[in-house]
Amino acid sequence: MAVFPNKKFRSAAEANTIASRYRSSLARHPFLLFGLPFIVTMVAGSFFLTPATAIRYEKHDRRVRRMSKEEELGIGKAGRRVDMKEEYYRLAAKDLDDWEQKRVKRLPGEHDGVI
Repeated sequence: MAVFPNKKFRSAAEANTIASRYRSSLARHPFLLFGLPFIVTMVAGSFFLTPATAIRYEKHDRRVRRMSKEEELGIGKAGRRVDMKEEYYRLAAKDLDDWEQKRVKRLPGEHDGVI
């Protein structure tokens, strides 16, 4: 029985193309022609994408910033200043023992919690 060769027939016109030369060289030097360009692409992509991610985080930092105590409390220039002693005496003067529990009115169709 005849043994067929593993090499495929390629015409003379195909033998001179860049793709056929690359394909034959790739079989001889796979890392040099495939692995090394892939690794270089990954490393270069990392360096080129670093400024893009930095812009993303800078934009986030501009949106989220530290607030001063006055901004937290919502006190602007027109708001009154808060004094702890004054607030203590104002709350102590209120009658906290005289109160009545009231139910909140439920929306129609909402369960009211009564058994």
